[in-house]
Amino acid sequence: MQNAPLPLTRDLVLIGGGHTHALVLRKWGMTPLAGARVTVINPGPTAPYSGMLPGFVAGHYTRAQLDIDLVRLARFAGARIILGTVDAIDPKAQLIHVTGHSPVAFDIASVNVGITSDMPAVPGFADHAVSAKPLGPFAAKWETYLARTGPAAVAVIGGGIAGAELAMAMAHALHTRRRETRVTLIDKGPALSAAGAGAAGKIRKAMAELGIDLVEHTGLKQITQKGVELDDGRLIPADFVTGAAGARPYDWIARTGLDLQDGFIRVNAYLQSSTPTIFAAGDCAHLTDNPRPKAGVYAVREAPILFANLRAALGAGKMRRYVPQKDYLKLISLGRKSALAERMGRSFSGPLMWTWKDRIDQGFMDRFRDLPQMPHSPVPRDHAAGLVEALGPKPMCGGCGAKVGRDALQSALAHLPAPVRTDITPLPGDDAALMTTGGVGQVMTSDHLRGFTLDPVQMTRIAAIHALGDIWAMGAAPQAATATIILPRLSATLQRRTLTEIMTTAHEVMRAAGADIVGGHSSVGDELTIGFTLTGLCETAPITLSGGQPGDALVLTKPLGSGVLMAAEMAGRAKGAWIEQAYRLMSQPQAEASRILRTANAMTDVTGFGLAGHLQGLCTASGCGARLNLEAIPLMEGAAEMSAAGIRSTIFGDNLALAPHLASGGAADLLFDPQTAGGLLAAIAPDQASDACSALLDAGYSAAVIGYLTEGTELRLQN
Repeated sequence: MQNAPLPLTRDLVLIGGGHTHALVLRKWGMTPLAGARVTVINPGPTAPYSGMLPGFVAGHYTRAQLDIDLVRLARFAGARIILGTVDAIDPKAQLIHVTGHSPVAFDIASVNVGITSDMPAVPGFADHAVSAKPLGPFAAKWETYLARTGPAAVAVIGGGIAGAELAMAMAHALHTRRRETRVTLIDKGPALSAAGAGAAGKIRKAMAELGIDLVEHTGLKQITQKGVELDDGRLIPADFVTGAAGARPYDWIARTGLDLQDGFIRVNAYLQSSTPTIFAAGDCAHLTDNPRPKAGVYAVREAPILFANLRAALGAGKMRRYVPQKDYLKLISLGRKSALAERMGRSFSGPLMWTWKDRIDQGFMDRFRDLPQMPHSPVPRDHAAGLVEALGPKPMCGGCGAKVGRDALQSALAHLPAPVRTDITPLPGDDAALMTTGGVGQVMTSDHLRGFTLDPVQMTRIAAIHALGDIWAMGAAPQAATATIILPRLSATLQRRTLTEIMTTAHEVMRAAGADIVGGHSSVGDELTIGFTLTGLCETAPITLSGGQPGDALVLTKPLGSGVLMAAEMAGRAKGAWIEQAYRLMSQPQAEASRILRTANAMTDVTGFGLAGHLQGLCTASGCGARLNLEAIPLMEGAAEMSAAGIRSTIFGDNLALAPHLASGGAADLLFDPQTAGGLLAAIAPDQASDACSALLDAGYSAAVIGYLTEGTELRLQN
């Protein structure tokens, strides 16, 4: 008997992608715990490494060099990733509330969300300043400001080490742009009070050499469009103001019901909060046994302890105590490629210290850039002929990339007799079946997807939009749906949690589309599969494949590339930001696009057979050919790059066989890329195409006229 996959029995949820959790995920990928389902929740697909922030601001690093790609890291760890913002934790119900997502249940949770330097108590801060933390909004505004020309006036609020590093980095970056520059560092108390006397003196000297004005022992009155008004009446002119004053916890932590210290989560020596099932690490936590300042070095050194204790809490091993070191090496950027090193009251500065700091920072980031290749289960020595060929060179894709090829499907259907019922209208090759019920036209379709993301909510949303595409492609209004769910092996508790997430999401998507879920079926298998059978009502004649006319413009409502991007993500090659955008596009409903294209002569949705395959189906049914403008076809970010690198979906070869003469390498290969929840492809009268595209763009679609139908039957590319 073959070994079945082991069931999942416990939910571990990591809230935030901070340094500690990033290291935990890396260790988890190398040593997973059987039976544990891991989830990481973060607002975006990346998490910045704060140690390199001053170097980025100064221009020594690119923005991308700061980012830990959490999507790629989660794939390595076998974890699902939820891109959303946590707004509450309910310890009693063991639920985490995420904006725009179903509540996430947990058995064990850990919080590692960092801190913010937001200053809501300062009048005008929200309107005229930006916090240095979180990094994302700050980095975007700084890059825009740095690209400007003319005089620069910058104010940094907070004269600690972080504020001084920022001020020096900003001054250096602006000087290299040869802009007239004024940078002011402001603190209500003495600046650099956390540094030793020797180190503070060297930092002050470095700031003076960069022309930085230092204002100490003065509070703030307000921030205006003109700059920073001080309590003593002075105005510090500034057109870029940032706050780096101290560490402030996120507001939602106060609503957790956990014991707090100045807003931070109190944890014991095992990094457990007052609720033993919730851990916390990094800057958002307060070490009650050994209080320490907020510093990344503690977050990094907590990682192996947290990893061990999370596993112990899930049932494997024993808890370990975290004992932080009393002092640590401080490496402080001095604007230029120079740094200061301080420990135990002794300090050294200069370019050599920068080289040292850069080596440490790059070494930390290399842990996530170069994830180790974990061995796959080998094929047994004794196996039936053809097994290696059937497995193929890579794991099978999910979504439409896992579909059976068109030739195999048509061959299987070819021998079936035509319908004998008079209330069914045969539409060979069309998106949905057409029936007449009580004199009303009704279409019916069925579709399902093999999971390509471990988040059941994201997968359900995409699967529902994908299935609805067949209804929208015929210009019909969704009516009723049944769901077919295959779950991987889970404990009874995890089955209940997962089905609740799936059906809640399915209801939301179907109700928004105008349909109701009226039933379904569930079973257990090796992996998650989600499908829907749908009916739709036709108020007017349905739009089929067969109405296209020579000269019709071909309008596409979504960019291509989901297949190659999902394949690249499985291989650990895609950037997290690309995957985030692809998920967003696949989750975009086509109801409004269908309404705008209601006058189309023919229409289909672009899914598993790729643009070329679905266009060929439309042309065959309409008795036309087509000419495509390859440069006009919109592509998802990263799709062309991954295609050029040779990344392909499982079904790519079958799709290519449908129209091999169109393949010319490069972007042309994406014509055969299987799309999941892809766009509508409409053949519309040429005098209506411009207005239709404008309306689609206004409605938020990435629409474009990509070619025209022609006389004859040939598909070709425009010269």
